[in-house]
Amino acid sequence: MGIGIMNNGSVITKHSKSNTLLIPQDALIYVAGHSGLVGSAIARRLEQEGYSNLLLRSRSELDLISQASVEEFFKKEKPDYVFLAAAKVGGILANNNYPADFIYTNLMMQTNVIHSAYRYGVKKLLFLGSSCIYPKFAPQPLKEEYLLTGPLEPTNEPYAIAKIAGIKMCQSYNRQYCTNFISVMPTNLYGPNDNFELDTSHVLPALIRKFHEAKLNDAKSVTVWGSGSPYREFLYVDDLADACVFLMKNYNAHPESDLGLSIINVGTGEDIMIKDLAWMIKGIVGFEGDIEWDGSKPDGTPRKLLDVNKINTLGWKTKTSLDEGIRKTYEWYKELKT
Repeated sequence: MGIGIMNNGSVITKHSKSNTLLIPQDALIYVAGHSGLVGSAIARRLEQEGYSNLLLRSRSELDLISQASVEEFFKKEKPDYVFLAAAKVGGILANNNYPADFIYTNLMMQTNVIHSAYRYGVKKLLFLGSSCIYPKFAPQPLKEEYLLTGPLEPTNEPYAIAKIAGIKMCQSYNRQYCTNFISVMPTNLYGPNDNFELDTSHVLPALIRKFHEAKLNDAKSVTVWGSGSPYREFLYVDDLADACVFLMKNYNAHPESDLGLSIINVGTGEDIMIKDLAWMIKGIVGFEGDIEWDGSKPDGTPRKLLDVNKINTLGWKTKTSLDEGIRKTYEWYKELKT
């Protein structure tokens, strides 16, 4: 058994035969971004496992962009574990229109939380990266070590740069201070509490809304951006939450590693062409009109399929099929609109 000492005196114990981390039921757990898609799913998952001592703060209660506010929060509350799910996210249109907002907001929030987690003795932190920050033309499927090996997708470069900075920050603190900060690289996510605003949402919730409204309005067709030829992998958000809690217990950072060992992909290992996704959602929603493709709009990265061998080897695999997940998400969306 190995023991690492953090700069603030906290002790990290590493077991030679098992990396399992026992998180006490009364542990104080901060879920940053608990009202968003990912954060709300993580909070639900923790509550299902009996963790009731959760620190949840709305944006009005805690401004993560303010360094002073974040430091005051950590100094007062002293959380044991942190899930850093707070982020500004959006699809191609939002990234194109608000690049400064994406890079500034994400850099500020993650920097403040990660640094305060170190300063106030957090035992372990899980940072949410994204599959879209891998190089645009990296080999498929995407392995963890492909990060920073090529140019990024131009349409979301500011967001990607911010997220890469967060990953490197976690790795740097692990190396210098022996912290236990890990970075999770999820594929495209969807599910309850997703963003369905057409000017800022990702493709799957946007398609659900478009087909639903077209059905209600008896429209003859729905127009979809791009050619429909790119491939995308989609993970139901409750499955990601399950993976995050699993990784918090079973996957530790390795300060001696410069890159790969503190990053881990989370996905299904399967992808689908956007054209086929559109037809699937069209059928689930029950829209009977046509689909028209607007080839003047950008497609984005041609393919983004994650290599999930590492997390599968640890013993975790996705549980929700794409069809089942879309049906659950559509039911949630319809309830939201009633």
